[in-house]
Amino acid sequence: MLEPIAKNFYWYFQVIKIHFCPWADLRHFKGHKGAVTSVDFSCNMKQIATGSVDSCVMIWNMKPQMRAYRFEGHKDAVTSVQFSPSGHMVASASRDKTVRLWVPSIKADSTEFRAHTAAVRCVNFSDDGQTLVTASNDKTIKVWTVHRQKFLFSFNQHANWVRCAKFSPDDRLIVSCSDDKTIKLWDKNSKECIQSFFEHAGYANHVDFHPSGTCIAAASTDSSVKLWDIRTNKMLQHYQVHSGAVNSLSFHPAGNFLITTSSDSTVKILDLLEGKLLYTLHGHQSSVTCVAFSRTGDYFSSGGADEQVMVWKSNFDCIKHCNGVKVQKKGTSTVRPPTSSSMAPFPLNSDPSVLHCQLPSRHHQSDSHTSDGKVPSGIANALEHIIGQLDILTQTVSILEQRLTLTEDKLKECLENQVEIGLHLQREEAK
Repeated sequence: MLEPIAKNFYWYFQVIKIHFCPWADLRHFKGHKGAVTSVDFSCNMKQIATGSVDSCVMIWNMKPQMRAYRFEGHKDAVTSVQFSPSGHMVASASRDKTVRLWVPSIKADSTEFRAHTAAVRCVNFSDDGQTLVTASNDKTIKVWTVHRQKFLFSFNQHANWVRCAKFSPDDRLIVSCSDDKTIKLWDKNSKECIQSFFEHAGYANHVDFHPSGTCIAAASTDSSVKLWDIRTNKMLQHYQVHSGAVNSLSFHPAGNFLITTSSDSTVKILDLLEGKLLYTLHGHQSSVTCVAFSRTGDYFSSGGADEQVMVWKSNFDCIKHCNGVKVQKKGTSTVRPPTSSSMAPFPLNSDPSVLHCQLPSRHHQSDSHTSDGKVPSGIANALEHIIGQLDILTQTVSILEQRLTLTEDKLKECLENQVEIGLHLQREEAK
C-alpha cells in the first residue's frame, strides 16, 4: 500500500544545503516519523531506500523535485532495507517477524513472508541476487530463495539475538554477529560454522565483509571497530575513536576506507591503509544509526534517531599527501579534522600484528611533530590554535543552520495555517 505524502500525493524533498568541502552534505531528506534504522542505494544511484521505527519503508529519488514514496505494510518497526543487485526490488525486515519484497515504484507492489518466530533484525541479498539471508531475535540465521521465497536452510549456533548477517562478495560465506558476544563465519555449502570471533567488552551491532572478501569488520557497543583477517583468524586493526556505541559501518567499494556511525552523533571516516581516523562528520542531532556507500563509492548516506537521512558526496580525490600525512582542503560546518595518529600504514592483504588506533591528546600531537624535526613546535602550536578556532566557528555555523531550518519549518507551518483559515472563512461566507 502506498500512502500519499502531503496534500499533492507526493513528498518533494528539499535540498537544504550544499557544502564546498571534501565530504559535502549534498541532500537532506525529511519524511520519516521515527528513527531511521537502515539505508541503501540502488545500483544506478537514482534511488535511496530507508527503513524506520515508524514501520514504513521510504524510497527517495536523488533527482531534485522528484517524488518520494512511502510504503506501508509492516506492522512494527522496519529494522533493515536493501536493494537487490539489479535495483528492481527492495527487501525489508521488521520486528513484526516478516520480510517484504517491494517493487520500488508508485504501485508499491510487495510480497510478504513470515521469516522468523521473533523480530527480524537484518536482511541481505547475495551478490547474484538469487538468495536472501535473514537474522533474527529467535537466535537463528536463515537462507531463502528470492523467487517464491522458499526456505533453504538455517544456522542455529548463536546463544542470543542475532543482529546482523551478510553474504561474502563471492556468496560462499556468511558472517553474523549476536548479543552472545560472538561473530561467526559460516560456510554456505557445508552449512557449518567455520570460525568464531569473540567480543569481550560488548557485542557487535553490525558486521560486514571487506570488498576483497579476505577480512570482516565489526561495529561494537564498546565504542570500538575491529577488523579480522578471515584467512589467518587474526585481528588486523582496532579503532577506539568513538565515544559511544558504534551502530553501523560501510566499506568503500575500493576497500581503502571505512565509514562508521555511532550513538555519539558522529560519522567517522577511517583510512584503512594508513590505519587511522581521517575525518569526523557532524550533521545529525542525535544517535547515527546507519550508513551505506553507493555502489560506486561516489556518495554515502547516513540515517539517525533524529529522523533525518543525509546524503554526502565522498570526494576522496580531494585528499592530498603532505610529508606523508593526509590533509584536506578547507572543511565546513559538518566536518571536523581529527588529531594525528601514530599508527603505521599497512596493506589489508598483509598479515600484520594488531594495530590499535585511538584519538591521542593534543600534547601527543605536538610532541610527534617536534620529534621528527619536520614541523617546529611553535608552528605546530599555532596550527593547533587555528584548528581549535575553526572548530568553534564551524560549530557556530552549524547552530545557525539548525536555527534557520527551524525558522523555515515554522514559516511553512504558519503559511499552511493561513491558507486553511482563508479556506475556512470562504466556506463560512458561502453559507
